[in-house]
Amino acid sequence: MVVDGVLRYYSPILLVAGEDNSVRSIIINCLYRPYFMPKGLKSSSSVVSIGFEVTEPAANTFNQSQIDLNLSPLDREVFVVLSINLDPSTPDAIAATDTRVAGSLTSTRQTAVQNLSNPNCLAFAANTLRAAGFVDGGVGFSVSAGESPGTLLDYIGIIATNDFFVQVEGGQNLAIKSVTGKMYGYRAIADADIYAALVQSEVLSA
Repeated sequence: MVVDGVLRYYSPILLVAGEDNSVRSIIINCLYRPYFMPKGLKSSSSVVSIGFEVTEPAANTFNQSQIDLNLSPLDREVFVVLSINLDPSTPDAIAATDTRVAGSLTSTRQTAVQNLSNPNCLAFAANTLRAAGFVDGGVGFSVSAGESPGTLLDYIGIIATNDFFVQVEGGQNLAIKSVTGKMYGYRAIADADIYAALVQSEVLSA
């Protein structure tokens, strides 16, 4: 089915063999999600994945890693982020003590782990053990945001400068913790005015 000039549904015809060796056709209506390039951008690569890891220098101490995207500012190249997966370490189970490991991914340098209230934060994840008042290791909780876009979103962010940053920090753990992950996206060439606006917005909100 075409809606507003865009294919929204398609109906593949499948051949199915019956128990009596007869063959019949069936039609299944499937939702088709069209792919749209962000306005003012032209893709310059296929989808790539970038893996990363950042580890605390000492237990419960903030750390940050800077990852180079190798973008070309002269070509007005940006990185369109499709999805992000963050995997923080498991907190230590300590009786009567709440412990936590949190991580975030941002487009600018930070001084602490961020959450999605920061306009430059693209993903956040945390693992928590609630044990205050318990004689054992407590109950575990996991929170994450930004691993994949909603069904109507074609991307979750655009990085206009050459680097992105990953943060990690634990709370009340005995051992050093880390966060690992992957970011998926593609390089694109932006129009001159779009590129200038993206860079200015990213730098001013740092």
